[in-house]
Amino acid sequence: MTALTLSTAAASGLRADAIVVGVAKGAKGPVVAPGAEAVDNAYDGALAGILETLGASGGEGEVTKLPAPTGFKAPVVVAVGLGAVPEKDDTFSAEALRRAAGAAARALAGAKKAVFALPITDAADAGVLAEGAALGAYAFDAYKENGKNGKDAKNGKAPLAEVTLLGGKPRDAAYKAALARATAVTEELNRARDLINTPPNDLYPESFAAVATAAGKEHGIKVQVLDEKALEKGGYGGILGVGAGSAAGPRLVKLSYTSPKATKHLAFVGKGITYDSGGISLKPAGHNETMKCDMSGAAAVFAAVVAAARLGLEVNVTGWLALAENMPSGSATRPGDVLRMYSGKTVEVLNTDAEGRLVLADALWKASEEKPDAIIDVATLTGAMVLALGNRTFGVMANDDAFRTSIVEAAEEVGEESWPMPLPEHLRKGMDSPTADIANMGERMGGGLVAGLFLKEFVGEGITWAHLDIAGPAFNESGPFGYTPKGGTGSAVRTLVRLAELTAAGDLG
Repeated sequence: MTALTLSTAAASGLRADAIVVGVAKGAKGPVVAPGAEAVDNAYDGALAGILETLGASGGEGEVTKLPAPTGFKAPVVVAVGLGAVPEKDDTFSAEALRRAAGAAARALAGAKKAVFALPITDAADAGVLAEGAALGAYAFDAYKENGKNGKDAKNGKAPLAEVTLLGGKPRDAAYKAALARATAVTEELNRARDLINTPPNDLYPESFAAVATAAGKEHGIKVQVLDEKALEKGGYGGILGVGAGSAAGPRLVKLSYTSPKATKHLAFVGKGITYDSGGISLKPAGHNETMKCDMSGAAAVFAAVVAAARLGLEVNVTGWLALAENMPSGSATRPGDVLRMYSGKTVEVLNTDAEGRLVLADALWKASEEKPDAIIDVATLTGAMVLALGNRTFGVMANDDAFRTSIVEAAEEVGEESWPMPLPEHLRKGMDSPTADIANMGERMGGGLVAGLFLKEFVGEGITWAHLDIAGPAFNESGPFGYTPKGGTGSAVRTLVRLAELTAAGDLG
């Protein structure tokens, strides 16, 4: 992980590989952003003009490098675009700062230390810049030659090792708290990214459960793991049915973080399909290659629970990881089979590639037994949600409109794109089965909403519940942008942590 520090020293006197400054897109050309005044003065106030000559516009994520001015101990200045000049008060949004810090950190791969002279007006700004830098510097190189030494064999560059935030007050309690929070959240989010990126021959239900168990011991979280025998004894037909075709048996993992001062209890439930072939309803060619990411929901839940523990939040948080590998074999569940779920309901399986809702159904009912104040499940559940919202936005469904609104607002606050989605009751009829209580498929149109309605059937009566379908943003198959890398993104981790913080403070509607 990139080390994060604060400093009030002069930019010119700090030894580093680069000084990072912000540049915004003005009406008449690039404008140097607050925080870079000392650097601009060293160029005799001509930094904006020099950058324009070099082709910089200040557009979001744009990176321009130039020699540092005379007298600076750092040899290079890196100008990163913040986007349009703010209309009011020259105050950039938190997300603009995060993305700029992320783009700069990624551009400085291979450097040991960088000084960020980006806009900081308060501790909150320092926190978001720290988040962006730590997330933008992320690299997954464990399977590359020399990867164990922190180097990418292709380009020989390790992630940026250290970031010093200028303008941050190292002795101020608020600034120290903001930096500590950013460190805890980004370290766990990056661990979620590592899990998502790990190939399925190494990450399967048992090994994922082992990672959770080790983290629990490290951070004081109680971990319980139900293996195949325990799942069979308990009647978890959904998880067992999905995992029946694989040599790697399924698991249900419970992580319990408890605070002695807590008055509220949140339950997070994550879909953890460590590889999804589609089962007997095999996915077509071209759709299998990234299916190691189908456990992104469980990774997000795991990371959020550990982050809550590290932050010492005054709320009880329980995470449920519903882990299975969905494979075709002679023992696999067939289309037409009927599974008896943990709740006692029976489900006719019409499509074995609609498996995520089956493992979640068992975990949701189990989570409901503890009567938490709210349950939030997270899943890469449907391609329909990607068609509806694209690759960067997750859908939010809930059995309570105010709760759904609170989640969307929390996601926006931490920089994650989401959108409220309905649960139209008329779509429920499409899942009627002549054989079982419900089928795992319904109408094709509105498939993401149908999946949400299916899950709703397995939430205990009177419990507030929400469903986050992160199928779009969980895995980035295109190029990196802002602080988002190619591959696993850690989508929903920051939203879940923020929801836990709001609950602890009594501010979650």
